[in-house]
Amino acid sequence: MARRSEDGQSTFSKGTRVTGESRDRLQQELKRRYEAGASIRTLAQETGRSYGFVHNVLVESHVALRGRGGPNRRRAAASGSTS
Repeated sequence: MARRSEDGQSTFSKGTRVTGESRDRLQQELKRRYEAGASIRTLAQETGRSYGFVHNVLVESHVALRGRGGPNRRRAAASGSTS
């Protein structure tokens, strides 16, 4: 069952199935917001769903998922260091 939060976002009770037209609307909204820069974790928190649920919905809607942020731990082959 969908409900609206104070900011107008749809939230769903955790564990409830989201199917049919409700899922289509949620999928479109998540895709739009993710492509605008929102993180999966933020979307999950705001919709009251799990990270995995949001990730799966985005994959179903053929969104190009961004890579993880943070430092690159691989050594740079051409780092300019001399031995």
